[in-house]
Amino acid sequence: MREVRGFSQLSTGADAEGQSFSTKRRRLDALWAWRGGCRWLLPLAGFVSLLWFLVRVLPKPSRAAYPCQRAAAPLASAFVLWLLGVAATARAYAKAKQLTWQGKSGKAWTCFILAAMGAGAVLVNLPHLSASADGPPVHAPLGTAQGIQPGRVVWVHAPDATDWDGFDSPEHWWEPNHTDLAVVEDMLSRAVQAVAGERDDAAAWAAIFRHFNQTHGRGERGYRPGEKVAIKLNLSASNARDPEVDPITYQKKPAAMNTIDNSPQLVLALLRQLVYAVGVDPSDITVGDPTGMIPTFMWDLWHPEFPAVRYLDNVGGAGRTRAEFSTEPVFWSTAAADGKLQDYVPARFAEADYLINFAVLKGHAAGVTLCGKNLYGALLRCPDGYLREVGVTNYYDLHQSLPMPHTSPGRGQYRAVVDLMGHPKLGGKTLLCLIDGLFGGYYWDAHPYKWKTAPFGDGVNGDWPSSLFASQDPVAIDSVAFDFLFHEWPAVVTGGVWGPGALQGGAEDYLHEAALADHPPSGTLYDPARSGARLASLGVHEHWNNPVEKKYSRNLGLSQGIELVALTVNRSAPSVTIRRIGNGAVVSWPASQTGFLLQATTSLFSPAWSTIANAPVVVQGRNTVSNELVGDVQFYRLIK
Repeated sequence: MREVRGFSQLSTGADAEGQSFSTKRRRLDALWAWRGGCRWLLPLAGFVSLLWFLVRVLPKPSRAAYPCQRAAAPLASAFVLWLLGVAATARAYAKAKQLTWQGKSGKAWTCFILAAMGAGAVLVNLPHLSASADGPPVHAPLGTAQGIQPGRVVWVHAPDATDWDGFDSPEHWWEPNHTDLAVVEDMLSRAVQAVAGERDDAAAWAAIFRHFNQTHGRGERGYRPGEKVAIKLNLSASNARDPEVDPITYQKKPAAMNTIDNSPQLVLALLRQLVYAVGVDPSDITVGDPTGMIPTFMWDLWHPEFPAVRYLDNVGGAGRTRAEFSTEPVFWSTAAADGKLQDYVPARFAEADYLINFAVLKGHAAGVTLCGKNLYGALLRCPDGYLREVGVTNYYDLHQSLPMPHTSPGRGQYRAVVDLMGHPKLGGKTLLCLIDGLFGGYYWDAHPYKWKTAPFGDGVNGDWPSSLFASQDPVAIDSVAFDFLFHEWPAVVTGGVWGPGALQGGAEDYLHEAALADHPPSGTLYDPARSGARLASLGVHEHWNNPVEKKYSRNLGLSQGIELVALTVNRSAPSVTIRRIGNGAVVSWPASQTGFLLQATTSLFSPAWSTIANAPVVVQGRNTVSNELVGDVQFYRLIK
């Protein structure tokens, strides 16, 4: 893997302490091996956890919700299961000896075999914290799971969604022949339905809005016409500060054309869901990034169909809406921010009733950049304090709280991202979290590489991840994406350009802090709105059991932690793509889908489907194409 070899070359160097990166990695491996050798200490820890849980919770059951009890419960339950295994094994062995004395050798051998099997299971399943090159140390679930289905993260993998030669190709990742809009729409539809546990888009969105309003003190109700929805994209590869996009023409510079931002096809699919399935008026939708710019190739896909949507960016040229400050302050829960300029939420986000956090699957100097760090761009100024024409100003430098070697590596540190995740006008109003993993990015600058780990590749040859992640739990979704990134690009997640292990585990520290925001390891009193009260737990954090099974606690039958719902979408299902061309539109579907009739209706709420009489006969590439459209509003389907 080219990118991993690059980091292994760095490992021959030395850091400021004179220790080579390879030496530090060997010491870390030795530490992990020592911890594995001490696994017999874990049953003792399990016993102590069980005793502590019983002593504290039995007199007052409400204490079960305390952070210390949530941390102790999984280890205690694992110890109970292990102890039952030990008891069963001992009983089978004793019975075998008794039958042997009685001369019943056949039954005795059966019991001996059962005892041996039980002993093997006990040894294999000792309560332990695993640690290996496959991922960070596994720990019990931290925090309180969020969502209709608590802790649920949906991962939709669609290998047919993307087809592109790569970064050096003269063709671009965002072009319609490299991202199949029909497959992308199916991915988003299935993701939303699975998050809510419903069977159609309208019911799923209704459930998601209803749950949000219930948990935010608005009563048991869904979306109401006139309420505003904001979509925070990650357009850092089209940042306005060091313009890779011309501020006049909005054309992206050729050298940056293949760096990855949000897929324009996925954003179009989301806009269609909000307008057609939820019933949001386009003028009540804001989509964009206050520190970025919306390139022409995105505008040309979105604006013709939804001209009334507010397209938010830093410059506000060529029909875009310029980001401005609101009067809603953001406070940082650290003394390091004392004396700094006051931060404010951008106006379009502050006035929104709901926020959709739409991140991109990427690595970063701080290990990862996902839904949490996407909120760094939800401010008008850049993380280091740079503000449009003013330049670098005296704002609190958010980079100081990132786990980089020269700032705050390791765990148990204040993390500004937690303030953003918990602020009532930003993360606190997040309706849904999405992570665009169609192509992904190796580093913050979003250079895409094909993935080589399963199920995307065979270790040598790779393919694009072609994935979408969705959840109502902002901590759980980043935890899952963290595991995917760690497994694919461990050097980036553990150390970035400084070498493996340089971040000292800090890449996931914000997840620990956010999950335990009511009692964080750092001891920080997170209160970004200066309400006088600590933030509650923002979600649940843990790691999968291994990169092959990709199972979390709820997948393994426990009643807490993360549940990963893995779905696969393939192009064999009948699907239709619609795109605007000038004042008209083009309907297309795979040429392989023969024998289907194209039908249309003017409403999805009480549809009256009618067959289009003139069957299209034009084939372009993989798609059959029709431009025989009638009426101002039409919905299409294929049917046998």
